[in-house]
Amino acid sequence: MAGAKDIKNRIVSVKNTRKITRTMEMVATAKSKRMSNRVNAARPYSLKVGEIMRLLGGAGDSVDSPLLRKPEHLKKVALLTITANRGLCGGYNSNTLRLARETYEKYKSEGVEVVNYVIGKKGRAFFKFNRIPFEQDPPFRVDIDDLFTYEDSEAISEYFMDLFAQGEIDRLETISMVYHSSARQTPEKTLILPVNREEAETETGKKERDCGKDGEPCFEANVIYEPSPNLIMETLLPLIVKTAIYRALLEAVATEQIFRRIAMKNATDSAGEMIKILTMTYNRKRQAAITQEISEIVAGADSVG
Repeated sequence: MAGAKDIKNRIVSVKNTRKITRTMEMVATAKSKRMSNRVNAARPYSLKVGEIMRLLGGAGDSVDSPLLRKPEHLKKVALLTITANRGLCGGYNSNTLRLARETYEKYKSEGVEVVNYVIGKKGRAFFKFNRIPFEQDPPFRVDIDDLFTYEDSEAISEYFMDLFAQGEIDRLETISMVYHSSARQTPEKTLILPVNREEAETETGKKERDCGKDGEPCFEANVIYEPSPNLIMETLLPLIVKTAIYRALLEAVATEQIFRRIAMKNATDSAGEMIKILTMTYNRKRQAAITQEISEIVAGADSVG
């Protein structure tokens, strides 16, 4: 069993570790709050774009855009996996990468060619270690962190839109953590390309779609579009793709900070419990040593007497 001095050194070491984890928890709390605000600020715009897309409905059915191309046979799929650059964030990376691997193996079993694009150092290390092929040097940033900008996500969007328009890929899906609320985040895969107009619907849009029922007014049939619905839709389609990828990055980074805050809080709490146990052990050791010294002194005095 370790001596009292070793236990005291261990207590000092754990206290120093607790200071670090507590500081990291505070930093992650501030970052998660800032990223959550960015997610909430971007949500109304993306919802409104989707609502306008749905309201166009059949008015833009004749639009001819490469972003709406739906091949009869799926031959090549691009998977964009979004992970963190650092660890110490609980199950954030492992949950995302588990879904990415399952999706990759599912497509391969169906005979579909898969091209993997990975954002985040942890994800790239995982793919490299497991010998899963991925694009090593794509023409966009792969080290996205909480300081990334809309221009960074726009470069990613334009790259994949060009690939899809040229027919080099038939589908683009993102695999990332989706932010539902500060208390709930889940790993999900999201279809980005081709753009699915039927899914570009919000709760408001659904309510408007059901207009005319129960005496509710309905205005969709009387809308006059200027410019034409086709031109509006052609303008909106790239915006939908850019907004979807921007939101995926925002939500992934926000979720990473939430996971890190929780992980560091658990580590801080565990360090506190460990310090209590070590302190009790140290006190017992010290008390035993004092008792033994007193017994030796008394025994020595008796032998002299």
